[in-house]
Amino acid sequence: MSLERSIMAFAGFMVLLSLVLTAFVHHNFIWLTAFVGANLFQSAFTGFCPAAMLMRKWGVRTEAEIARQG
Repeated sequence: MSLERSIMAFAGFMVLLSLVLTAFVHHNFIWLTAFVGANLFQSAFTGFCPAAMLMRKWGVRTEAEIARQG
């Protein structure tokens, strides 16, 4: 899986997790949903994504790197 798709999957998972936690644990978990959304919004404009930085360190390759390899 490419870095770009991994980021989308991770963000979707975090949103769903935070909604479940909000519904069943405590209403303040809604702030996690807001944080994930704000991070997605700012990364669209700045290109800065902490999750992408971590995934790169773990060896997840971008779509371009995968395409070059063959």
